[in-house]
Order: sequence, then C-alpha cells, then structure tokens
Amino acid sequence: MKNTEIERKFLVRSMSFMDEASESHQIEQGYLSKSPTIRVRIRDQQAFLTIKSSRLREGIAKFEWEKEIDVADAQELMQLCLPGVISKTRYIIPCANGRKWEVDVFHGRLEGRVLAELELGDENESFERPDWLGEEVTGMPQYYNANM
Repeated sequence: MKNTEIERKFLVRSMSFMDEASESHQIEQGYLSKSPTIRVRIRDQQAFLTIKSSRLREGIAKFEWEKEIDVADAQELMQLCLPGVISKTRYIIPCANGRKWEVDVFHGRLEGRVLAELELGDENESFERPDWLGEEVTGMPQYYNANM
C-alpha cells in the first residue's frame, strides 16, 4: 500500500550512536488529534502535516499520509495542538540495505528519553541491531510520541 509505514521502535542504551550519525535535525511537533493521529511537525526550516492510523491489520503496519506545508501555517496550527508539544533532536544513522536509524533525543519535559526507529519495507525484513540498541518497544502505546 502506497501510504503504509512499517516501523520498529527501540529504547537506546548508549549515546555511542552519535559517533555514527550522518546528520541531525531539530524537531518541534504537536498533535491536533490522537485518534486518528494528526500531527504538525516543524523540522529545521520545513513543516509537515501528518495523519496516521492505528494498525492496518494484525502486525506493525500503519497508514500514514504526510504533506509538506508552509512553516508559518505550521506555527499557527501549533497554537491549536493538544497540550504537550514535543521538542527533540533527531539523529540519522545509515545502516545496511539503504535503511537508516532515526534516533530521537527528547528535550524539555521528556529530557532523558532516547528512542530509535527503523522503517522497513516488510514486517518480516531482517536487520542488524547496533550495540547501542536496547529493548524493543514497538506497539507499546506509552512510547508513541502522541502519548508522551
């Protein structure tokens, strides 16, 4: 399906991933709705509106629709978001098969939380686990950004 996201999420046990990072981005994001998830995100000098569903079926695949929007519009929409806007730095770590780890280091009220995500092409796709990767938390609602 064109608008499908298949993602695995993990806790991070070591900050050594920073030595492997090829880039980083400052992100502010807020939520207009949690069901379905409607997110406004400002990443560096770009902004996006995203709609995500819960699981499409048994497994980890979700519907995800995302469009780039004007930063000024995103800033206005942020004023309408539910309490708890998230601030984080996202580090990109290249890995095998052209995939990349996205490691989020949270700031503010979530300071100390560090999560890694890997988007896959298939739910059963295998991947290498770097040494800094901790416990898998895929599917655990308390680790969804919208619930933090």
